[in-house]
Amino acid sequence: MSDPKIVSGLEGVLVTETRLSKVDGTAGVLTIGGFPLEELAPNATYEEVLHLLWYDRLPTTSELDELRGELAGLRTIPEPTIDLLTAAARKKLPTMVALRMGVDTLTLIDVDPSDISSEADMLRVKSVTARIPTVVATYRRLLEGEKPIEPNADIPHAANYLYMLKGEEAHPDAVRALETYINTVVDHGMNNSTFTSRVIISTRSDIVSAVVGAIGSLKGPLHGGAPGPALDMVFEIRKRAEASGKDLKEEAESWAREVVGGGGRIMGFGHRVYKVRDPRADVLGRAAVKLFEGSGDTALYDDATAVEDVVLDVLAELKPDRSIKTNVEFYTALILHGVGMESDLFSPTFAVGRVGGWTAHILEQIAEARMIRPRAAYSGELDRVWSPIEEREDGGNRGG
Repeated sequence: MSDPKIVSGLEGVLVTETRLSKVDGTAGVLTIGGFPLEELAPNATYEEVLHLLWYDRLPTTSELDELRGELAGLRTIPEPTIDLLTAAARKKLPTMVALRMGVDTLTLIDVDPSDISSEADMLRVKSVTARIPTVVATYRRLLEGEKPIEPNADIPHAANYLYMLKGEEAHPDAVRALETYINTVVDHGMNNSTFTSRVIISTRSDIVSAVVGAIGSLKGPLHGGAPGPALDMVFEIRKRAEASGKDLKEEAESWAREVVGGGGRIMGFGHRVYKVRDPRADVLGRAAVKLFEGSGDTALYDDATAVEDVVLDVLAELKPDRSIKTNVEFYTALILHGVGMESDLFSPTFAVGRVGGWTAHILEQIAEARMIRPRAAYSGELDRVWSPIEEREDGGNRGG
């Protein structure tokens, strides 16, 4: 019997069922826990979204207060984690590398790693979700030669993350923008990092290992590394327009034609799943305009959207057979820059949001209790004959 057809990259392969999110790439619709993204992301707190994903319903007021208190009480990271991050900062390691290393140390605070009860696993889920922002913020401060800032247990999750980065409470507009962002990216079907976490936990490995594996996946530029370059594009076109004296849109068109004509990829546009505009881009676009209008300075937002319009026109002209639209990374860059983050924090902040989805998928996979074990079609030789090493020809190892 011949092997079944190989599906490269597992494109379109269904591996499980999930109640967490539904991605409709044809219609451009994303559903999170039963709610349309555009309803949930700009209105919910991150803690409400976590409760929805972990418990399959929005919390009551008392349940929300309880979850906020639990997470706030789990934010502190152990001294060995800080020591490791300090060593990483001395070597100027990338933040995503430090995040992977730092999260791996959180097993140190697990009271009984051998306890695999549902209660123990839920505590681990809350622990890693609460502490990832602390790991990122602590490392960022160390990398800048600053003293890490202790978490503030009196403010919510998103606000505390910004507080630990800057040392002062952020403006409510910035907190809302960040919260909308981490809600928007909290889950997105069976993406690479989520699949990685489910594969690892399916062996009944530990939750920290599964999250570390997901971070390792997200670290790859094909998955989580595009927001920075998307914003760099806007800055580069700005510089070119300033140097040439041309209008920004004129310079953007020249730049886009050069890149597309040379076979390059324009970051922030196109998606493997969405055949239309990424719905997350619309949600974050609305959040971005509120953020920049609230700050009283819309120059960057205006320039970015002008560049976006030109790039979309060029792509439609030069690649008419493909529907390449704005994706989540384009407005991710605007939002995170607008709340005061440098581009090296963009992917780690993605992890701050996506860990909610990873952990919810991990809990689903534990409940499914089946190891993920796909097959591969063999393409090598058959029936080779062994020969002693002294009889083998130089430069070969083909057998007798």
